[in-house]
Amino acid sequence: MTPPLHLSFCVVTSLLLLLAAGCQGGRDPKIYPAVGSIERLDPRFDKLVPRDAVLEKIGDGLMWCEGPVWFNDDGGYLLFSDIPRNRIDKWKAGEISVFLTPSGYTDAAPRGGEIGSNGLTRDAEGRLVSCEHGDRRIARLDSDHSKTTLIDRYRGKRFNSPNDLVYKSNGDLYFTDPIYGLEFHEKDPKRELDFNGVYRLTKNGKLTCIISDLSYPNGIAFSPDEKTLYVAVSDPKRAVWMAYDVREDGSVVNGRVFFDATPLTQGRKGLPDGMKVDREGNIFGAGPGGILVLSPKGEHLGTINTGQPTSNCAWGEDGSVLYITANMNLCRIKLSTNGTLPGAKKQ
Repeated sequence: MTPPLHLSFCVVTSLLLLLAAGCQGGRDPKIYPAVGSIERLDPRFDKLVPRDAVLEKIGDGLMWCEGPVWFNDDGGYLLFSDIPRNRIDKWKAGEISVFLTPSGYTDAAPRGGEIGSNGLTRDAEGRLVSCEHGDRRIARLDSDHSKTTLIDRYRGKRFNSPNDLVYKSNGDLYFTDPIYGLEFHEKDPKRELDFNGVYRLTKNGKLTCIISDLSYPNGIAFSPDEKTLYVAVSDPKRAVWMAYDVREDGSVVNGRVFFDATPLTQGRKGLPDGMKVDREGNIFGAGPGGILVLSPKGEHLGTINTGQPTSNCAWGEDGSVLYITANMNLCRIKLSTNGTLPGAKKQ
């Protein structure tokens, strides 16, 4: 018997809604489980994260994922680090595969600690650039999958373990270098620098240390006009995001606390970590509880609670989908705002 017209319409509508729910980015028809929750603290948050937004878990079974970066090549895919496994994984249309191993430690001698790659980005030519804990360097992956070391020493001394990185539009690379990749952290006998620094590597290869007084510098990002540099400090005793004015010569001055998340560490998992900034200057930063959303003035607008210690995030697809690395899980959420993808000029 032919069903009534209104019933057929309802069925079709329901199927379309289900398809849309599983295809926030417009590329992936699978339906994924919803996880976490969304905490709204300010009306401005609704303009960034829609009321009907859903945080999807699109992958799991990882050990500690980090450093996501999106590629619009080949139909679109995400690369991210699985640090303990010393590999870079690839997520595409719901499937996770190994993209590169080893990713951060190439020595044959076994060692403990966080040995894999961490933060990932793309240069102006679209090539993958990674922070490598085990090899203690910043390296570029070339088209033949060989690696080129961009920098591995400061004044002749090896870095601790480069953690996160961001390119300025003029080609200069800024990165953080805490001790998390050293097996015994501050007490590691192989440690050569006695501080955790933030560095600037010019496109001509000149390296300068621009910040040397932070306990555990971690995530790093620029404001849209590149006049402000943000650095996350993953110190449980002083869990803050710092802001610095960027001078014309690329150095920074006027360091100040942009947002103090220390009170939020009580009862919430995670510390200030990787972050991204949207086109309007709002910060989406991994921290206590998940992804904290901060206004350009440092006001806490809300949190995308992942339910897991959260390490980082990345703009994906058309720039309006936020991919999130949260412990063993890979998540995503469709936003009303958007950001600029690294290497976008070549996509």
